[in-house]
Amino acid sequence: MLTNKGKYGLKAMLFLARLEPGSSAMGQEIATANNIPKKFLDAILLELRNAGMLRSKKGPGGGYALAKTPRDIRIGHIIRVLDGPLAPLSCASKSAYVPCEDCEDLATCSVRITMSKVRDAMSDILDGMSLHDMVIFSHAPDADLMYSI
Repeated sequence: MLTNKGKYGLKAMLFLARLEPGSSAMGQEIATANNIPKKFLDAILLELRNAGMLRSKKGPGGGYALAKTPRDIRIGHIIRVLDGPLAPLSCASKSAYVPCEDCEDLATCSVRITMSKVRDAMSDILDGMSLHDMVIFSHAPDADLMYSI
């Protein structure tokens, strides 16, 4: 399940993606516009900046801006940076694999196999979708029908 941290991060990134190219926004502006607690947002923005998705500038005319174009930022990457691996179980994760202590046979474990399929489906959608796609979907009346694998 997406945490508040992941949800707020997506909202902040969408806010920044909707700005005019070359523009930036202060953390308070982003927090107010999206009803996000400012201190929590500050920590999220720092993580996204450290991951290379945002740039920041202090002082007048400063604020946060996307470090890449919205087309070059994948939703799966944002979520992984903020919430960690997409897999519902660590034994089904590609990036943070940890075997289950109670599993007798990894190769035939139906729970792991099923959760690996869930991970793959989520990854296909989230890694196939850019921040630009999310901006477009939010303005389209049939947004849920526009994106399919």
